[in-house]
Amino acid sequence: MSDTLTAAGLAAVHAVVEKAVAHGAFPGLVALVAHGNTEHVEVVGQLSIGGAPIFRDSLFRIASMTKPVTGAATMALIEEGMIGLNEPVDRLLPELAGRRVLRRVDGPLDDTVPADRAITTRDLLTFTFGFGVVMEMFTAPEPLPIVAASDDAHLSTIGPPDRAIQPDQDAWIAGLGSLPLVAQPGERWMYNTGASVLGVLLSRAARMPFGDVLRTRIFEPLGMTQTAFWASDPDRLATAYKPSADGLEIWDAPDGEYSRPPAFEDGAAGLVSNADDMLAFARMFLRGGTPVLSPESVHAMTTDQLTPEQKAHGGLRPGFFTGQSWSYCQAVADSGAFGWYGGFGTSWLVDPARDLVAILLTQRMLNSPDDTQVHDALQTAAYSAVD
Repeated sequence: MSDTLTAAGLAAVHAVVEKAVAHGAFPGLVALVAHGNTEHVEVVGQLSIGGAPIFRDSLFRIASMTKPVTGAATMALIEEGMIGLNEPVDRLLPELAGRRVLRRVDGPLDDTVPADRAITTRDLLTFTFGFGVVMEMFTAPEPLPIVAASDDAHLSTIGPPDRAIQPDQDAWIAGLGSLPLVAQPGERWMYNTGASVLGVLLSRAARMPFGDVLRTRIFEPLGMTQTAFWASDPDRLATAYKPSADGLEIWDAPDGEYSRPPAFEDGAAGLVSNADDMLAFARMFLRGGTPVLSPESVHAMTTDQLTPEQKAHGGLRPGFFTGQSWSYCQAVADSGAFGWYGGFGTSWLVDPARDLVAILLTQRMLNSPDDTQVHDALQTAAYSAVD
């Protein structure tokens, strides 16, 4: 298969990014399309409104694109024999042993039943361990009791990640363990929290900080030298913005929360990275996992791991599981492509059938799970470049 990118397709990629910045929706961005060994990068705009220009190696908060990195590290430790895929987590996370489960998602915290079984590593990887974000939380007229309790514990696992309020990992997991589950282990898919718990599990299994687990198992083997839980060079970090009625408001400045180590290294949403590091991570999957995972682990991470029953309650929006499902810490399309979005305005897509990678890094927070138009347009343009 030729790895040439077509001129017409690259023109479409350029048009997408130029339009996004020219219309003022994004101060700047980095878009990368790779087909085989061929790479095309578009760099447009500024790190902040009216600030210094963005470069190819500029840093972005990748939010939920952290999740597949956490998933890969989990599979690495499973291969090392430190944890088992179907092993109950009680050995390393006694805070999550002997769980109680709410009778109703919107019910009082003391209206519970015993959990049918223990939580396993696989439950965490598939986001089916019984706690996380569900649509009912978005549609409730006021915060559900379990949401309010999660907020009171400063877990920052329901809603946008806020590392400023999260405690250290032992206090974080103790806070989660003080709450009932929202569903029985293995019953339904619930977004986000499973990856946060995995970070604590891996840290305890490897007896080192979670950031060091990622560094030794993923970042160093793949040459991902710019990816970490904070930016050691804040001058290269894009300002994070939140859309508002008056335009873009600063959510986090370069010298803000992501310029220093966090109290909690969150496996669901905590990393800072750049386009080339995420390309290295993507290419690891395309070459069968070398040098960090086995082909079997890659297959598990890139194929549907949910049952119809686990998907029956929906996802983050109506129709969420139409045309896609969930593997271990990332979405997988019926076509065989896989990847995910980051709520601070990033995305990556890998299509093994086309040997294609599409990465878009911006600093504009997504308003909702549906606020991905520019990311989707970039991916469509990327496909046109290989057709």
